[in-house]
Formats: sequence, C-alpha cells, structure tokens
Amino acid sequence: MRQRGPSVQEEHAPNSICFGCGPANQNGLKIRSFRSEHGLEMEFSPKAEHQAFPGMINGGIIGTLLDCHGNWTAAIALMDQSNESEPPCTVTASYSIKLRRPTPCGVALQVSSEIKEIEEGRVKVRMALRAGGEVCATGEGLFVAVKEGHPAFHRWN
Repeated sequence: MRQRGPSVQEEHAPNSICFGCGPANQNGLKIRSFRSEHGLEMEFSPKAEHQAFPGMINGGIIGTLLDCHGNWTAAIALMDQSNESEPPCTVTASYSIKLRRPTPCGVALQVSSEIKEIEEGRVKVRMALRAGGEVCATGEGLFVAVKEGHPAFHRWN
C-alpha cells in the first residue's frame, strides 16, 4: 500500500490517546487508515511484542486492529453522509471476529473495510485482515455516533 499523506486518524484526531489508533499514544499501535473505494484500508507491521507464540500475532492485537479500523470507517462514512468537515465521535457497540488462520509476525498486514449498512448514526462495517494475500481474520462491527454527555464525546479533540 502506498502512503498518501496524513491518515484519517492524524487528520481528524491527532491528540487521540486510543491504544489502537491514537497518534498521541506513544505505546499504542498507531494504526494509519486511508480512504479506499468502499471504506478504508491500512497496513500494519507487527512487532515482536505483538506475538502470542513464536512467529504468530496475538488475537487481541488482531481484534484491536479490526475494531479501531472499523470504527474509523464508520466515523468517516457518517461524516461524508452528512457533508461535514469533521467526523462525529463514534464508539463500538458490538463486533465479532473470526480468526481464520494464524497471523504471522514479520510480514506487513493489510486491513480493509467496507460499509455494510448506514442509518441514523449507526454503521455496520465488514473488515478483513490479510497477510501475504491470505485472509487471516474477518470481522463485522456496529459502530454508533455518541452525543454530548457520553464519555467519548470529545475524545478526538
């Protein structure tokens, strides 16, 4: 995947401390998602500390990659739908993951997402994680925009 300037996280939430996607979290994964034809795409290079056992990535790390990437897919879709310049703060209402094969360490992982359904501040997203072209994990999530008063309302500011 070629680099295309700032990621959606860097553009819209440079001060976010989220473990998975926060640019300001020095110890986090710092995923960088970019627009694609039907959603977002990203590439992630796992490190040795992301392993569950020698040579394979921990399922929790895989879940975090899919969760954060799916959440940003929903936020950008809602922003585009409402013709706003900034995305609403969104949170994960539910998500499920299928770990289809062991995910290797030492190779770049590609994560893609697409919108399955969008209505009234709720977005269903489908995600896939690949290594070397092989699907290692898939997921689906429901992400919702939060309103003022919710603890996550201003989290991207």
